[in-house]
Amino acid sequence: MKKDLADVPGRLAPTSTLEVDHVTKRYGSGDTEVAAVREVSLSVAAGEIVLIMGPSGSGKTTLLSMLGALLKPSAGEIRLNGEVISAMRENHLPDIRLRKFGFIFQDFNLLSALSALENVAIVAELAGIKRSAARKAAAILLTNLGLGDRLNFLPEKLSGGEKQRVAIARALINDPALILADEPTANLDSKIGHEIMRLLRQIAKKQGRSVVIVSHDQRIKDIADRVLWLEDGQFKDMVTMATDPVCGMTVELDNEIKIEWEGQLFYFCAKGCRDEFFSHPEQFSSRSVQPVKG
Repeated sequence: MKKDLADVPGRLAPTSTLEVDHVTKRYGSGDTEVAAVREVSLSVAAGEIVLIMGPSGSGKTTLLSMLGALLKPSAGEIRLNGEVISAMRENHLPDIRLRKFGFIFQDFNLLSALSALENVAIVAELAGIKRSAARKAAAILLTNLGLGDRLNFLPEKLSGGEKQRVAIARALINDPALILADEPTANLDSKIGHEIMRLLRQIAKKQGRSVVIVSHDQRIKDIADRVLWLEDGQFKDMVTMATDPVCGMTVELDNEIKIEWEGQLFYFCAKGCRDEFFSHPEQFSSRSVQPVKG
């Protein structure tokens, strides 16, 4: 029997920018069938930032690809501002992706032969904006993001943080309803990555844009309005999770790889982390192992 959407982890009010209704994605068939995402439901309100975390192979990338109309679900519906994008014909989707979504990638995905200004303006031009207007809008966006003196720089002349700011400007240029970010801090150091995500949060809140981020980076949890844990293709309650004191990964409290040391219980993602803890327990024992609250 179907669950009521209001009872699904991560659900908000039914009226939201993004509505994901019992979405499943299966690969293969028969004995080889694999469900990468299973019966996932989610609402994202305007101006809300949702961070989806989980181990490798949990279905995060598959889910993000479906949210961005890059992949069709095997079952369920995805609605953007009330429009069922999951049911659209393939020839309609490129225009939807261009105009309704802003994508931010782990590797920036900037065109190496184009300047920062051109990398942003070209997206507006593809949407039908005249070249002069597109370049003007790109220049304003980049200047507002602190890159006014880098407009004509090629990507190779930009730092990692500057490249990601260009990527954010490119994601915003066509006034999208939803921004999707795939591991946006993976190639940035901790300080810069956090600054970039705080900047994205400020923009989302000010402009009322919805943002969904997929990441392993626990250091950016504070910029999100909600943190959801995806494992085995399904959302799980973050209050049942703890932090591995060695690697910092979030793990389930019922994980069998755990030890008690000096009256405190520690959980580990793998035996390697447990063994490393044993070799230098004093180095890790002071780290918090309280359940992570979403």
